[in-house]
Amino acid sequence: MKFVEFGLHPKITKSIEELGYKRPTDIQYKAIPHILKGEDVLAIAQTGTGKSAAFVIPALQLLSKKRKDREKGVRCIVMVPTHELAMQITDVFKQIGKNTSLSFTAIYGGVDYKDQVERLEKGTDIVVSTPGRLFDYINQGVIKVSNAEMLILDEADHMLDLGFYKDIQDLIKYLPKNRQTLFFSATIDKKIKKLAYALVRKPIRIQISPKNPVAKNIDHSVAFIKMDDKRFFLERVMKSNPDKKVLVFVRTKVRCERVLKAMERVGIDTVSIHSDKSQTERDEVMKKFKSGEVKLLIATDVSARGIDIPNVDFVVNYDLPEQAENYVHRVGRTGRGKQKGHAIAFCSSEEKELLTAIEEYTGYPIDITDINHEEYADTIDFSAEAHNDWKTLMRMAEEEEEAYLEVKKKNAKKKAKKKKK
Repeated sequence: MKFVEFGLHPKITKSIEELGYKRPTDIQYKAIPHILKGEDVLAIAQTGTGKSAAFVIPALQLLSKKRKDREKGVRCIVMVPTHELAMQITDVFKQIGKNTSLSFTAIYGGVDYKDQVERLEKGTDIVVSTPGRLFDYINQGVIKVSNAEMLILDEADHMLDLGFYKDIQDLIKYLPKNRQTLFFSATIDKKIKKLAYALVRKPIRIQISPKNPVAKNIDHSVAFIKMDDKRFFLERVMKSNPDKKVLVFVRTKVRCERVLKAMERVGIDTVSIHSDKSQTERDEVMKKFKSGEVKLLIATDVSARGIDIPNVDFVVNYDLPEQAENYVHRVGRTGRGKQKGHAIAFCSSEEKELLTAIEEYTGYPIDITDINHEEYADTIDFSAEAHNDWKTLMRMAEEEEEAYLEVKKKNAKKKAKKKKK
């Protein structure tokens, strides 16, 4: 099937063709016809399946007749968990809707209110927003949503993980009951199901559940590396692939900055992103990495969900994630669409329980990249850092291990409390 068979407006079809989209993905093929009929949709699909276009395309079609009375407020609200995803989805609306007369605005925290308020006061058809900032503007009377025709929640499971459950419930009170609701999530559990069915009416449920939750075009494996040797192997990955774009995931904000400094010590230009950085800093980091100006980005899981960074050649799980499902979201940053992707996980002896959990989640053992004793020793010996102040390096390694063990103790306590409940 081709996009033209959906009966879309020629202006929308033209934009789709210009973007190089030829045939819809599974989620697009199954969701778009129901959305165009005005039905509520509950869609469960893994990252990298084309979820954004699955709601952007039909939303543009349904809203293509511009409402004359701007005083009636926003027509479509898209709620997302993070600033980066808000900007990304707004860009998708702009790309596919560029030939229409619709207007789009992204609103999120961490930036100056004034610019966003000015854009909203001019009037906009579609708002893409994080829940907190949207709720602020509604309370202040900056934005009117009582006549909204459509509500879309993307990465709903991640919004709940970030504690936005109450914000979403509060927002619903301001929206009209007679609206179309689209609910997109990578996973489904009791809490997500409860929220979904509180929002949608007689929804069409669509679930794209491949046997392998990791996309088939991603080669991924695990290498067993000591906790304090990981930086040497990341250095090796970078120096063996100088022209490749590499996205590295670590466990904490502190560790994020330590790995960045370790790479800078060996002459590798690196940027980092995490929640302690201002929105301006985060925007600048993403700009440098997306453009290829800097080839190495160190990130916490804030960047794992839903962010579409073009042409990421490698994902490195420098630290294994505490939540097994985040492994799938992380490796899904490479191999987007039909591109080939590569991912490698560094697993220390302390992280083997996490590896087991990941393999149980994916349903199969992850391939092992064998590193023989000689190759392992050479990686450390030939590091640009190998002849630095070893006392300092050992102290840093000890601090990192202590920090990890502390996190592990806290997680064990949390699990114990849950079992008691």
